[in-house]
Amino acid sequence: MRHITAFFFFMTTLVGPVWSQQHGHEDHAVDSTVTKVEAPKVFLDKSPRIVAYQLKRLDNQRLLMVQRKTDDAKYIPVYDSILSRIGMSPQFRQEALKALVTLQKSNPVTVLMNAIGKLDAEDREENRTAKQLAVMLLGLNQAPLKEHSNILWEAIKVDDDLSPSIAAAALLMSNQSETDLGKLTGGQSGQLAFLKAITLIPDAKQRSPFRQRVLGLLDRSGNQQIKNAAITAIGSLTNNQAESFVLLGPLITDDSLRASTVRSMLKIPIKERDSETSMQVTRFLVDLAEKTPAAERTSPTFVDAMQLADQLMAIIPSDQARIFRQRLSAVTVRVVRIKTVEEEMRYDIPYFVVEAGKSVQIVLENHDLMPHNLVITVPEALKEVAQLGLQVGPNNGWNGMPYVPESDKVLHATQMVPSDQQITLTFDAPTEPGEYPYVCTFPQHWYRMYGVMVVVNDLDAWLKNPVEPANPIGSNRSFVQAWKVDELKDDLDSGMRDRSPEIGKRLFAEASCAGCHKVQGEGGVIGPELTDVFTRWKGDRVGVLREVLDPSHKVDAKYVMQRILTADGRTVTGVLLAEDDDKVTLLSNPEAKEPTVIAQDDIEAMVPSSVSMMPKALMDQYTKDELFEVMAYLESVAPASKP
Repeated sequence: MRHITAFFFFMTTLVGPVWSQQHGHEDHAVDSTVTKVEAPKVFLDKSPRIVAYQLKRLDNQRLLMVQRKTDDAKYIPVYDSILSRIGMSPQFRQEALKALVTLQKSNPVTVLMNAIGKLDAEDREENRTAKQLAVMLLGLNQAPLKEHSNILWEAIKVDDDLSPSIAAAALLMSNQSETDLGKLTGGQSGQLAFLKAITLIPDAKQRSPFRQRVLGLLDRSGNQQIKNAAITAIGSLTNNQAESFVLLGPLITDDSLRASTVRSMLKIPIKERDSETSMQVTRFLVDLAEKTPAAERTSPTFVDAMQLADQLMAIIPSDQARIFRQRLSAVTVRVVRIKTVEEEMRYDIPYFVVEAGKSVQIVLENHDLMPHNLVITVPEALKEVAQLGLQVGPNNGWNGMPYVPESDKVLHATQMVPSDQQITLTFDAPTEPGEYPYVCTFPQHWYRMYGVMVVVNDLDAWLKNPVEPANPIGSNRSFVQAWKVDELKDDLDSGMRDRSPEIGKRLFAEASCAGCHKVQGEGGVIGPELTDVFTRWKGDRVGVLREVLDPSHKVDAKYVMQRILTADGRTVTGVLLAEDDDKVTLLSNPEAKEPTVIAQDDIEAMVPSSVSMMPKALMDQYTKDELFEVMAYLESVAPASKP
């Protein structure tokens, strides 16, 4: 896919200007709403209770404006707040961790486990924050994890849903002995912590050595909670997946294990699924669908099961698949579940296939911070529909939908789906076979967030000889590698040497960066000017690279996305422009001509996000050399510094 539409989409973290400044004359109305934030006065010499009260009342931007140093213990509460605050960027959490280790004469393992222990697993945002702290813990070198394993062992005993599993994951990554692992899994609480820990370990290769212990717990335990946790863990293990598929197949008949079994089987690649097990599972699931009451056929568990059955029909013989599909069509429509990928501004599947004229139901799940929709167009109309949607804006679109144009090239569309919500779209597929694009028409998302609905006359015949559809925006790129700063920083200086500005400029344009950003007066106006990005960063190549590859590492507090839940159940996201006792003013998207104003009385909750609007993984379809070409191009246009 051609997807650096937003290469530096949120490079305001790099160069500073807010959207209203980027738009020039288009957004003068927004300029007047921007409120200058004054540094708060916090009295750190008061009692701990009063200090905590003062800090709790501050939003993240103001919290980061509080003076903090590492030479006086009075600053500990400030760093404590930064470390565990919802929506705080990783860079500031790392700063707080380092400071607390110094001020408390402690170690990172103790500091992080203490912070995790104060968070509420039942609160979704605090749970998410705990997972972010867990990433920091598991990112430590093996040595400190092993040196302070006593802290982790103590945390295993804590009676909550966060600390034991996170501590267990850290223990597993600290190279514990077989004796210690046996000790960990000796009781039910430790077994549960161990199994949940498997899914927290970031690298698939690091999970693999624990496969046999997971299988042993599944086989021996009579506890349903342990069994379900083991099944979930198996789904995250990427070694011996063919064996896992065969092992999980018979468990699908158990009502108490079916949901976790289906989810784990869905994670196993189709090439690792054998035909015999696929036939057995398909037969059972079709029988189950026929017995399931109509009112229960929209539940997430049922939808997952039908998704699995649909996938397995591509493996079993066509004549039998056709019979199963006819039976299913008599009781339920074909369901296609599409998820948004958090932080990456893309759908999780590039295409799906439906039979001409048959009913189909799309379940769109939004796991991203930004709102997204899904609009199906006629063939070769993706870009036109997306650009027309931009002109429509947030009001009075097709069927009253925002960003969906009144056009005969729009076939079907969903409303905008807020973060952590889903929507269902049911329709009859076109009668004419072809490749019908689907796209998110929220401003500027179309460059990256799209796919294809392939319509065929005979679905089962197509599945036996599938043909991948053409990329709907004409890109021939595919995934190269999930680039990380640590993998590239040592080669950065040599890699950027002797590069061609012409090649870098071409790649910059090809990747659609120029559609959003100006360089030397040429390009778009949605994002900030990038001509002097290296000057602003004082030539720090690694710093600029980190912002490209890991845009959420540092999100300036004044550009943090806020998610507001209103009293009537709506979710609104945007950058906070102003807030007072009466109202909150947000800029909901970079193309907005006017801000969104919400009365304080209408707000149920306002939660900041630690995730940048600029999606990660932007360079994953470009080679290392191409990445260095673009970096060198941006450096080449930087104005010479004055003596």
